[in-house]
Amino acid sequence: MRLSQLQPQDLVITVLGTYVRNDDRRVWSGGLVRLLGELGFSVAASRVTLARLVARGLLARERTGRFVHYRVTARCAALLEEGDARIFALGRPTRQPEPWTVLWHVIPDERRLERGRLARRLRFLGFGTLQDGTWVAARNREREVVTLLDDLGVANYAGVMVGKPAASLDFAGVAGRVWDLDGLDERYGGFVDAFAPYAKGQRAAQLDDSSAFRLRTLLVDAFRAFPLLDPELPSDVIPAPEHRTEAVSVFHRLYRVLKKPSQRHFDAVATP
Repeated sequence: MRLSQLQPQDLVITVLGTYVRNDDRRVWSGGLVRLLGELGFSVAASRVTLARLVARGLLARERTGRFVHYRVTARCAALLEEGDARIFALGRPTRQPEPWTVLWHVIPDERRLERGRLARRLRFLGFGTLQDGTWVAARNREREVVTLLDDLGVANYAGVMVGKPAASLDFAGVAGRVWDLDGLDERYGGFVDAFAPYAKGQRAAQLDDSSAFRLRTLLVDAFRAFPLLDPELPSDVIPAPEHRTEAVSVFHRLYRVLKKPSQRHFDAVATP
């Protein structure tokens, strides 16, 4: 994976979600800047990124003597928990077919900030747009969507329905317009090509702590894009991407094998 593809704000969220498991821990700003430097970002770019995350309400900045620390906010902690649920469930087979979820809204222009946040969160939950203001997911997302609408304060502008498509209709053509399925398997294949060599034998286990941190962070950052891309449609609608199963297997194996050394490196650098 090329470093030029990485987005610094997303990368900070990846780091916090992977190595900081609650919103009580404070992380030294200098350590975060150094860790971002190991991933290819300048000191200036790293500090701008942290300031922007504070402005977005995802990080809280605290000063203790000569040290500046950051901690994740309650909002950020909730987003990380939601993200973990989606990422670690990706590719998990369901015991029985689930009903689909349809959401429609008429959120006014003066609430466009909330409308944009709703769209981003819906895509992460596997939704695609049928038309403006109408979204559909091939899973029962009622609980997540109702909570999301309440959190954003736009429940009065939206409706949610859970059900199943008519069996007599061919939904494959519609699905191709709702979701960008072209190239999805190619993305999975690229992920496998980039990370599978480390999952074979003892190669990953032989990395030093710094290299393990870098690899595990890039692994999570690359994999967290798939919930936005893959709606996990039932196989009777669209066949599953050919390389999804291998990509999921590689992710879970490397995430586990690299856990201890990468966490050691983060703790050593992020604690003054």
